[in-house]
Amino acid sequence: MQQALFAEQSQGHGECIAVPMADADVFYYPDFYHADQADHYFNLLQHELAWRQERIVIYGKSHWVPRLQAWYGDPEASYHYSSLTLQPLAWTKTLLALKSQCELISGQTFNSVLANYYRDGQDSMGMHSDDEAELGPRPTIASLSFGQTRVLHFQHKKVKTRHKLPLNHGSLLIMAGATQQNWQHGIAKIKRPTAGRINLTFRRILPV
Repeated sequence: MQQALFAEQSQGHGECIAVPMADADVFYYPDFYHADQADHYFNLLQHELAWRQERIVIYGKSHWVPRLQAWYGDPEASYHYSSLTLQPLAWTKTLLALKSQCELISGQTFNSVLANYYRDGQDSMGMHSDDEAELGPRPTIASLSFGQTRVLHFQHKKVKTRHKLPLNHGSLLIMAGATQQNWQHGIAKIKRPTAGRINLTFRRILPV
């Protein structure tokens, strides 16, 4: 039912693929944007967003986040994870345009976005779930990727089933339902020379 809704809404944005993962609702649009559109958005985001490298505390030790980040959203949409509190910057026109398209496809309303800039293969994201209290128990997250294809690794929390999904330049991934309850996901480091990648994850922050 949900896949049929996403497929109906995606006309003009390519095929909607239901990713075969148990205990999850994950939908992938490998060609959501044409190559020239994706190039355009990558260049805009690379130069327009206020990228910065944050520090987080893990097991009592402070570490640099291994990528650049930027947090944008409505004024009340602050976000907390790994001892870090992100206060939202005001929406840009580019982000609002992308948000609107993700809302149309997903049927959700988003009030924030986490932008991640993986500068090369040494930038990464550890395995985690987007299950913070302010996201609610069954969040829908729309994830746009621009630039170098990187593999998103999934691992089930209980049975340790694994799944790999290459995220193409100009692709959209939607994670919904119980996905965050049951699965972790992350981006591993790679050794070979790799160009940059920008990822936007649109979310809805709830009052807690």
